[in-house]
Amino acid sequence: MIRNLLLASAIAGMALPAAADPVRDATRAAMPALMDIYRDLHASPELSLQEVKTAAKLAAEARKAGFEVTEKVGGTGVVAVLRNGPGPVLLIRADMDGLPVIEQTGLPFASKVRAATPDGLETGVMHACGHDTHMAAWIGTLRNLAAMKDKWRGTLVMIAQPAEEVGKGAAAMLADGLYTRFPKPQFAIAFHDAANIPAGTIGIKSGYALANVDSVDVVVKGVGGHGAYPHTTKDPIVLASKIVMALQTLVSREVDPQQPSVVTVGSFHGGSKHNVIGDEAVLQLTVRSYTPEVRKQLLDGIARIARGEAIAAGIPDDRMPVVTVKDEFTPSTFNTEPFSGRVSALFTQRFGKDRVVATPAVMGGEDFSRYWLADQSIQSLIFWVGGVPRDKWDAAQAGKGQLPSLHSPFWAPDADAVIATATEALTAAALDVLKK
Repeated sequence: MIRNLLLASAIAGMALPAAADPVRDATRAAMPALMDIYRDLHASPELSLQEVKTAAKLAAEARKAGFEVTEKVGGTGVVAVLRNGPGPVLLIRADMDGLPVIEQTGLPFASKVRAATPDGLETGVMHACGHDTHMAAWIGTLRNLAAMKDKWRGTLVMIAQPAEEVGKGAAAMLADGLYTRFPKPQFAIAFHDAANIPAGTIGIKSGYALANVDSVDVVVKGVGGHGAYPHTTKDPIVLASKIVMALQTLVSREVDPQQPSVVTVGSFHGGSKHNVIGDEAVLQLTVRSYTPEVRKQLLDGIARIARGEAIAAGIPDDRMPVVTVKDEFTPSTFNTEPFSGRVSALFTQRFGKDRVVATPAVMGGEDFSRYWLADQSIQSLIFWVGGVPRDKWDAAQAGKGQLPSLHSPFWAPDADAVIATATEALTAAALDVLKK
């Protein structure tokens, strides 16, 4: 009996092999190939609405995995559909465009691409927002799910979206029949790499997660003249300066302090010479909010303040400021319940509570929101996957370094951790939504 007890004790103390995990095992096996794809995408970025070669690469990968593929949706967008019997329809999105940024990461596969912007400016191009990791994980996910058709039922709609950086891609794909030409989703999911979370950590925020983004131009008109005789003029630079200062009261004194909002004057152009008072100055603003009500309050306030300051300055009616809200508006992103909580619990169970965190909402923008706004019966979620390399994260926490942000020429995420985590997470979420 003692011998049997000792034997049982020895067996209990033995290290047992970890249980097989098909999703994790498939993702790990795919990582060398996915990293090759990532490096190629990183080295060859394309600007918004110019993603022709990038789209062709993603379309080819989807066809190879057995998807029905349609190209040139909303410009350069790709829609890949895999039908696997009756069940829910799930949409998974990745964005494709790079930014007009000259890369300074020092990576051996750094982008050397140059291209012309729509304004004709020649610039370097870089995946400074990590869309290359998004695309690599998208490919990893569709490969996983195509190979696991025995584990799910329903329809998978994988979309590669153009022009996220200029807020036009999602709207263009929807306008081109995304929900009428292809299966309409009941669920939509995406992820974004994060420059403020350790690599491999997942962040989820229920409710409002990203902001409305408006770009506003204010053309301030005056009456020009000689700088030595200002009394004969109506100085537009002085008037524009008063408008800039008055705009600060919109957030500080008009919007409810519990409602996040931002009004930033990012550009101020006026005048041409030391001793000349010009007849015009131009302000360029970025305006951020979450709710439609606060957005309207801010935009109406900008127009009111500009006109009010001009009246106070004695500007004639035919020279009132012209306020233009640009058409590249990006609506705020709302993560729905119960889907957000369901996926958060799923990820916590899979990755552990130390790798899944509740993140605050941010004032950045993301046009993924449009897929939910087009039909608010859809359950929708975009989550973050941290990309900050652990050594750099630890140094920053110790006050020994500063982390580059998204859109920085120095942003080089730990791509291996981002792609592996996101591929596993997206695959697991899809299998949960589409489970038999």
